[in-house]
Amino acid sequence: MADRRYNLVSVLIALLSCVPFYFAYEKREGSIRRMVMIAVMTAISVLGRLIFGPIPAFKPMAAVTILSGIYMGPESGFLVGSLSAVVSNIFFGQGPWTPFQMLTLGMTGLLSGLPLFRVLLRKRLPLAIWGMAMGIMYSGIMDIWTVLSLIDSFSWKRYLLALSTAVPYTVTYMVSNVVFLMLTIKPIGEKLNRIQIKHGIF
Repeated sequence: MADRRYNLVSVLIALLSCVPFYFAYEKREGSIRRMVMIAVMTAISVLGRLIFGPIPAFKPMAAVTILSGIYMGPESGFLVGSLSAVVSNIFFGQGPWTPFQMLTLGMTGLLSGLPLFRVLLRKRLPLAIWGMAMGIMYSGIMDIWTVLSLIDSFSWKRYLLALSTAVPYTVTYMVSNVVFLMLTIKPIGEKLNRIQIKHGIF
């Protein structure tokens, strides 16, 4: 019973975290076209996770989320990341870890879409470095969930231990981000840039 209550609270927190971003879109013109593009990018991200499902930690979700942030802005980047996590977990399994995945992937898209980075990250070298940094961030935040799932309170000692044991996964996150970003920056980036120029919706 306690586990079910915890899962319910986690899901509610995850849903509420997206509310401000939905409200932000509701107040803008052309919100339907933006939401269609968010849905398309989310579908690409989820499909990518399904295709590479058998390979642990090697997924294109973060790369698609980063590109969404760069070309569609921080709000869209957050929504693509958070929605990709919760939708793909329909196939891979929902749980109290889902809000952490939503938050982390959402922050990946949001940070990538900040004005400071949007122009810089359209170049391959800065983008590759950013992809590695986002891989480290994802692993670090998810390890917070790892510690909380084992004990009732946060422990720095256990957190550092979790970070050390997660090194192979962290490296895989970093490598996969770079690989998928280098493969998709041209086709996806060019199409999103063309949409921006033609419709001016981001």
